[in-house]
Amino acid sequence: MVKTVLIIDDDKSIQKFLSMALIKDGYRVLTSENGIDGISTFYNNMADMVLLDLELPDFDGIKVLDALRESTDIPIIIISERDTEDEKILALDSGADDYIVKPFGAGEVMARIRAAFRRYTPKESPEKEFSLDYLTVDFSRRQVFVHGKEVHFTPLEYKILCIMIEYRGKVMTHKNIQDKVWNTPTTDGYQTIRVLVANIRRKIEKRGGKPRFITTEIGVGYRFADS
Repeated sequence: MVKTVLIIDDDKSIQKFLSMALIKDGYRVLTSENGIDGISTFYNNMADMVLLDLELPDFDGIKVLDALRESTDIPIIIISERDTEDEKILALDSGADDYIVKPFGAGEVMARIRAAFRRYTPKESPEKEFSLDYLTVDFSRRQVFVHGKEVHFTPLEYKILCIMIEYRGKVMTHKNIQDKVWNTPTTDGYQTIRVLVANIRRKIEKRGGKPRFITTEIGVGYRFADS
């Protein structure tokens, strides 16, 4: 399977340099120029690795690292001009897998990427499968079944569904969901979350009648059924 690497760096020359090296070695490449777009691109495409600059135009790369580490353990390699020991320690302590100082050669970067992938072992989900009534979610295969038929979910829809299932029986506020998915403040009054939840409902709930799985807590958020 072709692995996807996301480059989050506002330097176009670095993006081009890394993209060419990655594509040559058979990787699929995604690029983002700021932290907010980088986080969104990651969750919309579920990249296998992130190459992250610390000098981003919207906020410090450590904040992006923290946001990604809230929900993923994939390899994240820092690529930065900052070369002090304190900067490296902060990044590594925050969850980075490696730290490469600019400027760097293509050979070094590709060797670090291969090494990071060799070391990486995905964490096993404590729950292999969730099943309630006519809904089944296979976490190991990232598949959702309704009445025994597979239903397509976008990466963001699937992530929100999994979060709701993980906290089933409890009220998940809009901010809870926002923090779990993006870890950045919303700019649309949680409208994106409402649209995504509406899409999930359309795919798993029966039309008309009382909701079976997702109940709205008016003005607060949602509660996923636990029985």
